[in-house]
Amino acid sequence: MRVPVVDQNHQPLMPTTPTRVRKWIASGKALKRWSDCGQFYVQLRGEPSGRAIQDIVIGIDPGKKFSGIGVQSGKFTLYTAHLILPFQTVRDRMDARRLMRRGRRGRRINRKVDFSKRAHRQKRFDNRRQGKVAPSIRANRQLELRIVSELSRIYPVSEIRYEYVKADVDLTSGRRKAKSGKGFSPVMVGQKWMLSQLEQFAPVVPVEGYQTASTRKYLGLVKNQVDKSQSEFNTHAVDGVAIAASFFVEYRQYQKAKVDGADWFGNVVITPAVFRVIRRPPFSRRQLHLMLPAKGGTRRKYGGSVTRHGLRKGDLVTSPKGIGYVSGDTEKQVSVSDVNWKRLGQIASSKVQLIRRSNGLIVT
Repeated sequence: MRVPVVDQNHQPLMPTTPTRVRKWIASGKALKRWSDCGQFYVQLRGEPSGRAIQDIVIGIDPGKKFSGIGVQSGKFTLYTAHLILPFQTVRDRMDARRLMRRGRRGRRINRKVDFSKRAHRQKRFDNRRQGKVAPSIRANRQLELRIVSELSRIYPVSEIRYEYVKADVDLTSGRRKAKSGKGFSPVMVGQKWMLSQLEQFAPVVPVEGYQTASTRKYLGLVKNQVDKSQSEFNTHAVDGVAIAASFFVEYRQYQKAKVDGADWFGNVVITPAVFRVIRRPPFSRRQLHLMLPAKGGTRRKYGGSVTRHGLRKGDLVTSPKGIGYVSGDTEKQVSVSDVNWKRLGQIASSKVQLIRRSNGLIVT
């Protein structure tokens, strides 16, 4: 295990041992800190003894519903995470938004007048542009970018490795298809945009799927391919570690006197590390009103992050029911939910105490 270290100006240094960190904190040389991605680190109060750094690589295994992230150095595995992506939630909400918009437009038009005199608003701009990243895919990639951003603030990252899905073109239809021949994967959509965004943190190297599998097998890592929805290291985070480790080990050909062959070169050590499950708070964003009217044809407002008691949805709070997240409110009560967004109870606002403001992430 290694603990990240940053200097007075929050510039990342090489991680150190927990024993040394405890001595620094006890003597007042360092302060305790927590990152938004759930990683404990320390900030030095004085000038560090040295600023030499070694290679630290972030590996990303992107997916449609889940992603895996690993941070690896040559001698230690530093951090692993399993991301629960908002793909399906965003798709469902986009469908609901489309239905609500269609309903509003239908109610606005007076069908008793001639078609040429109806209130059809003309288009203000051409929204049929090419290269658009779908909202559900963009939301997935933005969550991965958020975690990479947090990790880059506490680790001196030298390179980011990203598993890249290749596609070829069906000559009969002219459409792109996945290498497997089973159709075009939504994971590939927006990959070019994602790679350009990652370059602002560190140099980016695409890694193909077969390289991830061969590196994982060489390192003796086991992947759970039966149920990939399990929030455990062996589902997706294991691939994140394998992708990052491919920086240190490589399978390549060699030529010697009268001998040609191929073998693994390099060295890396996989060690136990912090494992986190990360998702976004699933509360509803602000909407104009409910889809269906109540009695009397009225529609109340729906969604939003603000409550009536000075708290925001997603805030970490303590309550008589335990520590949880603000998930809603009534006139006198606050709804508190656990990390799985299951309600612990509706509690009087006077009995709920704020621990930390919402950072847009739920980390377990």
